[in-house]
Order: sequence, then structure tokens, then C-alpha cells
Amino acid sequence: MDITLLYFEDCPNWKVAEERLAVIAAERPDVTVVRHLVETQEEAKRLGFLGSPSIQVHGIDLFPQPGAQVGLTCRRYPTPGGHEGAPTLEQLRAAFTGA
Repeated sequence: MDITLLYFEDCPNWKVAEERLAVIAAERPDVTVVRHLVETQEEAKRLGFLGSPSIQVHGIDLFPQPGAQVGLTCRRYPTPGGHEGAPTLEQLRAAFTGA
């Protein structure tokens, strides 16, 4: 399964997501993570980039949020411990099980 981590450079949260995705990739040999730097608003619109970091499989965001806007912003994820800048490992594992 190819996972795309979309991010923009000014948001530090993508590094946390990358570390968590590396754990998933180490656990699952069928998973490959590809980073994609989003640099313009036009590219964000074309990719459906809902903020940094975004995690997609086959162009589908794994954590869609109602009313989320496309753009070069830092993204927040609801987690059991409150809002964070990246999904938890448990949330990622669950999302990939269903992907």
C-alpha cells in the first residue's frame, strides 16, 4: 500500500506524522510512505490538501473532516487525548486496516 504524506515546509507537525508513519511501515512490509511537499495554493487545490500533514491512500484523505478547507495551513486532528498535529499511532493503524 502506497501512503502519501502531504505537507508544507513551514508546518512542524508533518515531522511527527512522518515518524509515526515510519513505525507503521516498519510493522507492515506492504506499506511504502512517500513524502510530497505542497508548495502552492494551486497545488493544494489540485491535490485536495486539507492542511499539513495530510495522509492519503490513492488520493483519498484517510482522516476527512467535515468543513475542512483546502490550503497551506497546519492541520489539527482530534485524538483521544485532545487535538494534536498528527493522528496517533493507534488511529493510523486503524485507518490502514480499513484502507
